[in-house]
Amino acid sequence: MPLTASQPLLGPLVALNLWTFGMEAWMYALRLPAMSKYGVTPHPGLTKAEINSKIPRHLQFPADNYDHLLGQPTQFYAVTVALALLSDDSPLSVRLAWGYVGLRVLHSLVQATRNPIMIRFQIFAASSVVLLAMTVRAAMVVF
Repeated sequence: MPLTASQPLLGPLVALNLWTFGMEAWMYALRLPAMSKYGVTPHPGLTKAEINSKIPRHLQFPADNYDHLLGQPTQFYAVTVALALLSDDSPLSVRLAWGYVGLRVLHSLVQATRNPIMIRFQIFAASSVVLLAMTVRAAMVVF
């Protein structure tokens, strides 16, 4: 079924989920060859810290970001579904949702490439404000 005007919040929700799969692929594309190159033999007793101690830090950035995409964005998924169920598909809510997705993609690109902490934090903080605005919009309908 094509995305229609009555389902505009599903676009950003699906887009962020697709982006997360893209980051997962990026993580594996770097991590698996690095494990081989640096002699990391996976076994059940090996911890994440032990693996990471053998792989250069910059090769871990996409994995770190993938973990981050499984954190706060879960709130985004929940509030986006809530807004859709509450029929708040206003242009503002849709713009906020797409804005959140854009900021998370930007955050991923910054973290997975150069990882400047303060720039990454500013992008994260901006996405948090957008997510809070979405949550407040949902709360205004519910309460």
